[in-house]
Amino acid sequence: MDAAALKAMILSQQQQLISKDELLFRKDEQLLFRDHEIEHLKLLIAKLQRMQFGRRSEKVERQIEQLTLQLEELETSRAESELVQESASSLSTPPTASAKKRKPSRRPLPEHLQRIIKVHEPAEQACPQCGGALHKLGEDVSEVLDYIPASFVVIRHVRPKLSCGGCDAIVQAPSPSRPIERGLAAPGLLAHVLTAKFCDHLPLYRQHEIYAREGVDLDDSTLADWVGASSRLVQPLLEALRRYVIDCDKLHADDTPVPVLAPGNGKTKTGRLWTYVRDDRPAGSAAAPAVWFAYSPDRRGEHPQQHLRGFTGILQADGYAGFNQLYESGAILEAVLGSRPAQVLRSDGSTQLTGCDRGGRTNRSLVRDRERDPRTLAR
Repeated sequence: MDAAALKAMILSQQQQLISKDELLFRKDEQLLFRDHEIEHLKLLIAKLQRMQFGRRSEKVERQIEQLTLQLEELETSRAESELVQESASSLSTPPTASAKKRKPSRRPLPEHLQRIIKVHEPAEQACPQCGGALHKLGEDVSEVLDYIPASFVVIRHVRPKLSCGGCDAIVQAPSPSRPIERGLAAPGLLAHVLTAKFCDHLPLYRQHEIYAREGVDLDDSTLADWVGASSRLVQPLLEALRRYVIDCDKLHADDTPVPVLAPGNGKTKTGRLWTYVRDDRPAGSAAAPAVWFAYSPDRRGEHPQQHLRGFTGILQADGYAGFNQLYESGAILEAVLGSRPAQVLRSDGSTQLTGCDRGGRTNRSLVRDRERDPRTLAR
């Protein structure tokens, strides 16, 4: 090869190296921009989470969900770009400090998870140097997290029939009970469908598609029948929960609007979700906290009256007029809340300070005349 060709080849390789350096520089700039945007989103999400329990919390929750999705996309894109950059660079080049800093510290895997031990014995049965016998010196242990997908199983119930040779009598074990009479679903499958629908927000038609990938064809209507039947099955548990929640001296009540599909017209209407909370832990109570939810298609005052039948004590609620009829008999006392300790509004018009304020502080009893202490805190 003559000098001119060699010089041209060197120049071409130098130009390629310069182009690669420029490409890596642009990649670094993109990663740096994404890092800044990711940190900004993290700070914004943290700020919104602090605001989540303030006013218009439903709107804040939706903003957090959207920002979290955007953050996931950015972090996924950054990880992909880092792999491309690492493959383009030399294998001998150590990772930069910024790349090390971006990786979060690895937390230990939970101890309650099942451990499947796989031992990798050396291929050599004898010393490869001298042929001598090998003795155990120690071992290196590393763990990876894997997932075994849930799978369907068919439980076949077999009930042998036995007959008597003397009198021709036949005996057989009774058929095991099923959650849904003549239903195909066992308790575990029903629990899985309900959890996926109400906890993981997975609609039934999507569950149908997931199960179909495993070769199990469950129609949407079948799944809907299971959900409806399961709702009837848990009614005794819900009633027991309601009785436990109202079996206390102080109860928190609130309601929130929920959009509900209106059958026939494809539009939504506004229903109400009523929440009743029993939680006296801030006041030193050892009773377990509990919450009971109830749905109604509207906000008429008859609903809380029906929900709180049998309750006597202090009710901590907002100024909604639907609660007013509950206080007329005097069995339920209204907690008037404000920046000061909680007060109980009695049926005779007086108020009493009580130890059930929001911070759980204990206060001495004090009765105030209603005329001298107007109910301005209720507004």
